[in-house]
Amino acid sequence: MGESAMDKAKGKAKEMAGKATGNERMKSEGKVDQAKGDARKAADKTRGKAEGLRDSMRDDK
Repeated sequence: MGESAMDKAKGKAKEMAGKATGNERMKSEGKVDQAKGDARKAADKTRGKAEGLRDSMRDDK
């Protein structure tokens, strides 16, 4: 499990715990953790595409 998936899972658990206990702060922290996981996933995807582009432009012939 990657870090982005772990952030999302941790965030979902916090959000659900916050909902169950009525703790708005914990609920909000959970949403932030989930957003962090989404951002990390997008950054990793972009980094992978950039590396692929760089490799395709390299002239190793």
